Amino acid sequence: MKQMIAFCGLDCEQCDAYIATKESDEVLRAAVAKKWSELNGVEITPDMIYCDGCRMDGRKTPYCESLCPIKKCAMQNSYATCADCPELRTCKDLSMIIGNNEKARRNLIGE
Repeated sequence: MKQMIAFCGLDCEQCDAYIATKESDEVLRAAVAKKWSELNGVEITPDMIYCDGCRMDGRKTPYCESLCPIKKCAMQNSYATCADCPELRTCKDLSMIIGNNEKARRNLIGE
């Protein structure tokens, strides 16, 4: 599995936070902060929108750094991604991602 696939199966290279970081795009960073603030009902500022990839060393958004239950679980169990987990198909946290994102599901399950 390519390194830029997150624990949950999302492709970090397609994430606007990752793109804004790699391209040093301040306009995109501000737009992502505004959109994510509205979607999540919390204040997210542009200075929070830095990410070098979920499974990579470096910067992460605050959620991905320390709040994501999927990342926490995978790291506690030493899984490269959730594809290594025997509960992959029944995990409630993961189902919120792979139940709504076909690409993420295929990245983990391959079907």
